[in-house]
Amino acid sequence: MPQPQTEANAVPAATAATPVYRRKLFWVALLYFSEGLPLGVFYDIFPVYFRQQGVNLADIGLLSLLGLAWTVKFLWAPAVDWARHHRWWIAGANAGMAGVMWWFGAAAGAGAASITIGPWVWVAIGIFTVLSATNDIATDGYTIELLDRREYGMANGFRIGFYRVGMIFAGVMLMVSGWLGWSIAYFLGGTMFAVNSAFALRAPVEQQIVSDRADLATELRLLRAQPLWALALACVLLGLLWPGLAPLGRFAGWPALALHGDAWWFRGAIPVGLMFLGAGIMVHAARQPRAQLLRQGPVFGAWVELLSRPGMMAILLFILLFKLGDASMGFMVKPFWVDSGFTAQQIGLVSVNLGLALTIAGGLVGGWYVDTRGIYKGLWVLGLWQAVSNLGYALAAWWVPRLAQGADPVLAQQALVYAASGLESFTGGLGTGAFLAFLMAITSRTKATTEYAILSSIFAFSRAVAGWAGGIGAQEMGYAAYFFLTFWLSFPAYVLLPQVRRMLDQGEAR
Repeated sequence: MPQPQTEANAVPAATAATPVYRRKLFWVALLYFSEGLPLGVFYDIFPVYFRQQGVNLADIGLLSLLGLAWTVKFLWAPAVDWARHHRWWIAGANAGMAGVMWWFGAAAGAGAASITIGPWVWVAIGIFTVLSATNDIATDGYTIELLDRREYGMANGFRIGFYRVGMIFAGVMLMVSGWLGWSIAYFLGGTMFAVNSAFALRAPVEQQIVSDRADLATELRLLRAQPLWALALACVLLGLLWPGLAPLGRFAGWPALALHGDAWWFRGAIPVGLMFLGAGIMVHAARQPRAQLLRQGPVFGAWVELLSRPGMMAILLFILLFKLGDASMGFMVKPFWVDSGFTAQQIGLVSVNLGLALTIAGGLVGGWYVDTRGIYKGLWVLGLWQAVSNLGYALAAWWVPRLAQGADPVLAQQALVYAASGLESFTGGLGTGAFLAFLMAITSRTKATTEYAILSSIFAFSRAVAGWAGGIGAQEMGYAAYFFLTFWLSFPAYVLLPQVRRMLDQGEAR
């Protein structure tokens, strides 16, 4: 007779007799499809739609500031963690995003030939990005609680793959917009979000976690006596929002920002310095004797829990550095293809579609390796493979000449770039599988939602800074020399692997 499903054991082991819909990996796949779809809509659908409607590039670029919601999601992650009921957060966020899509569908159907990005568009897209970030918070927290540590590797292969599938569905919406119009495309997207919402409510019930956390009022009283926390948070937030000052200043006509907004020290050094200053102040505050009183607080409790662990500063630095080489090259890959004479169809077919399949394969292989050999070995072995792909692109950039757009390089040059692309996609999946398993392993299960949001926000900041610096590096050094440099940027993180091993051992002991 089958055992009844309980909250403490919501998903049975994935055996041959277990229906697919009751297996953990089935729900991991569905939930991470719903997490990847909004990112594809934001970065692929909205820019194309507004440009086709005649909106100028400056206004479209300004919309990218709304993507900061994914970077600052740690601010409201404690609320999701405290309230629990992750499935309802996921369902509600997807239902809200469906509403935004249908609103755009109705607006597109009204036939406005020269739409402008007015206040209501800003509000609608702002709601969309906040809901998407909330969906990320709840999905990540739910998944960490759902899985056992020994399942992280294979589950992360599914996470990576189906997250990419969700992003690719935005490409389906683009194709539908060309065939049937934007109104139908938006209604299709809204319907998919609604389906995601309904499925989320069918997911296994969350485990009940008994918490002895303090209430918010108590935490606020403790914070008033420890002002360093407020100063640290102000520095971090200012650093995160700083890159938006230059485009906002140009939009508003502020001459000082227009004059200095493009300087490297303004766009890069100041926000990075503010972030590290805030992090330093926060670490100092977390190690003060009175900070332990905040340990059970609903907002800052997770920060104190993380930063007061021995060796945590080295771990945060490792998070910033592990995918630095990969992130530094990633944003320059598509411009390299364009400057090498490849057509949009070639880029889409090989770099996007074939790359998607290879990334999924890499994620699954990386997940299997982590599950069988362990997270620590997965990090350094798969991290080496991740770095090798940079050499492939360096070789391709050295051998393939710069050509006019659409000039169609010779077959041998195409084959080399295709090989470099395939290697980068596959090994990127390998490294990401190990990295995500590491992030999940070092989070506390009682504060999983908030802690994972903090750690993933740190990684997102590193990725954004690396992408900005990559444009300068490729422009000044050329693609080949810059891609070769990014290979070496993969190795500073290896100095910190002994601290990583100690942290993983501590996690197993908890």
